[in-house]
Amino acid sequence: MQNWLLPEYINDMLPDEAWRVEQIRADVLSLLRKSGYQLVAPPLLEYAESLLIDGSEDMDLRSFKLVDQLSGRTLAVRADITPQVARIDAHLLNRQGVTRLCYAGSVLHTQPVGLTRTRELMQIGAELYGHSGLDSDLEVQSLMLAALRMLNIEPVHLDLGHVAVFRALVSHAALDEELERALFGALQRKDTAALELLVAPLDAPLRKALLAMPTLYGDSADVVARARKALPDFQEIQLALDELAAAARHLKPLVASVGIDLADLRGYHYHSGMVFAAYHAGSHDAIALGGRYDDLGKSFGRARAATGFSMDLRQLCSLMQPQTVQAGICAPHLADSALQAKISQLRNAGETVVVDFAADKANRAELQCDRELILRDGVWLVVAM
Repeated sequence: MQNWLLPEYINDMLPDEAWRVEQIRADVLSLLRKSGYQLVAPPLLEYAESLLIDGSEDMDLRSFKLVDQLSGRTLAVRADITPQVARIDAHLLNRQGVTRLCYAGSVLHTQPVGLTRTRELMQIGAELYGHSGLDSDLEVQSLMLAALRMLNIEPVHLDLGHVAVFRALVSHAALDEELERALFGALQRKDTAALELLVAPLDAPLRKALLAMPTLYGDSADVVARARKALPDFQEIQLALDELAAAARHLKPLVASVGIDLADLRGYHYHSGMVFAAYHAGSHDAIALGGRYDDLGKSFGRARAATGFSMDLRQLCSLMQPQTVQAGICAPHLADSALQAKISQLRNAGETVVVDFAADKANRAELQCDRELILRDGVWLVVAM
């Protein structure tokens, strides 16, 4: 086998993409910094129990694992940076008030998320700890949408959901874990045939509510109105619907459209409240994801109210309009102090100056320069090539 081949769904980034991804990273982090988010950089590798969220089979299946030759314990390569940031908030910073953190780094998945996606994502995101109200949900959602708008990724459709609706139905019915897991899977797939079989033994009100959930998606105002009629009048459900309605009203001016999908239980095993996903016309997969996860800190011995979002920089890059690479200035390879001073002056002014070691005009196009430095009347000048 050729030793230059890469594993499936693992890709190199060539210069144009790599520079654009780096610029996107810098722009989004700058936006987050201006909003008070502080940068953290967790390690790529940790003990498996620190990275694998309790009860999340999905995270377990997504993570590469290996044995640490120093300790003999199982290590995992991170598949998501959120648990690491929760650990940092819980144990390293240990703040009592509201904490805003952001991050950017690679994560690795055992399987690609979509048909055209890489298994090595460059995840960037923000997490807000210590506030459990709707205002913090709206802050991270608005920041996510502001980042997409800054990158000129439009139009954007925003889907909202709330895991508290399903949690309330399961809790009030005291369903066992096996049935709860099966119902969760059927709802995620919107598999009404499987759902009908699963709910057949249940009481009529619960059966009616669960069968209605896959149909409760679409325009935000319409879904909330239909949900109030179709679902039991539990306090947790009414509060969840109130939050969804308020969020939809607040976020509508920021996006092309807002929808609600009550059967979207993405991240159900660790999310505890409102969840959200942004979509773009040019992509079948969500381009940004997030939600509330107040219980995640329990894994680290300190539960904290938390909400946040994440995006894949490489996916965002693929959705942006191609940009013309700024051409540089070609300089001759000479030991000339005046030439070196001119090169330094141009670079300090923000220009790209490439020294042409080979002086081979046939390959000069590879240097990506449209101007050159020439000596004229004892002065180094920039002229068009």
